[in-house]
Amino acid sequence: MIKFLDLKAINKSFEPELSQTVKRVIDSGWYLLGNEVKSLELEYSQYIGTKHCICVGNGLDALRLILKAYIEMGVMEEGDEIIVPANTYIASILAITDNKLIPVLIEPEISTYNIDPFKIEEKITERTKGIMIVHLYGQNSMHVEIQRLVDKFNLKLIEDNAQAAGAFYGKKRTGSLGDAAGHSFYPGKNLGALGDGGAVTTNDDELATVIRAIANYGSTRKYINDYQGLNSRLDEIQAAVLRVKLKRLDDDNRKRQEIAQYYIENITNPEIILPKVSNFVNSHIWHLFIIRTKQREKLQQYLTDNEIQTLIHYPIPPHKQNAYKVWKDLSFPITEQIHNEVLSLPISPIISKGEMRIIVKCLNNYLT
Repeated sequence: MIKFLDLKAINKSFEPELSQTVKRVIDSGWYLLGNEVKSLELEYSQYIGTKHCICVGNGLDALRLILKAYIEMGVMEEGDEIIVPANTYIASILAITDNKLIPVLIEPEISTYNIDPFKIEEKITERTKGIMIVHLYGQNSMHVEIQRLVDKFNLKLIEDNAQAAGAFYGKKRTGSLGDAAGHSFYPGKNLGALGDGGAVTTNDDELATVIRAIANYGSTRKYINDYQGLNSRLDEIQAAVLRVKLKRLDDDNRKRQEIAQYYIENITNPEIILPKVSNFVNSHIWHLFIIRTKQREKLQQYLTDNEIQTLIHYPIPPHKQNAYKVWKDLSFPITEQIHNEVLSLPISPIISKGEMRIIVKCLNNYLT
């Protein structure tokens, strides 16, 4: 069986350093708010290209904390609107509604699956305070039109960079393009921990200070609580693991890009729609390799029968989830088409050339 993502093998490729690092932290006797987290925050902020990095419990918390901090700062208030892609993982939207802000859903481009920048302006109102772009599947979603709207309407630009650590927009990395960005270190991400983890990056000094306090019970000094905060902190073991993996992230992303290029150049089955890549160098770091087909379940079963594991990211769009029953009558046909047709192929730094050839041959032999 060719696994969709063999996390055990990926982590083994970092040995013995990974185990030695974990043992070092265990032996230190210090497990929260220590030097490993401080070092990761410095190294990751330098990698992304921002002044600040605040490590938090997970990627959803990273986005929640950005918006919660803006409310505490008086930049936003309950009932304000945030532009967000209709085609995204639900966490992007949960972060907005959790803060009693209103998501305004925008259809994606069918070619990139990212937000269509030219469908945003018509949805901007006097209550719009921000645009949350999502670099979905690992591809940069920033666009000159989005920057024009941010400048024209004085909006906050928030990046959901959960799937795109290492991608570029021009010469800048995603996660440094807007006012703040949320990152995820979920184990399956290109930069993955051994459990949950996340971070916020920003160049805004005040925002960074408020987020750091809110994430620590609303406290800047022990037992002094300035905000009604929450507990969202990355632990020392996860930080140490991420520091080991960060050193290899660019090399691992390049391997993903090579695999994606092989797929694109060699999958020739006309029943399979391949992903499109923007013109910017390294604009896609291929967290996921997404294909589309009209008969997805049939293709997925065929691949399973041939011992190739695939996943669906994502089968149900947010506006069709029970969590958002108020949206059940809304229609986003492009988003719905994507969610009905997408299938994720195996892609990771440890997939062999032989496995790549098997996957391509199998897809090219598929008959509807």
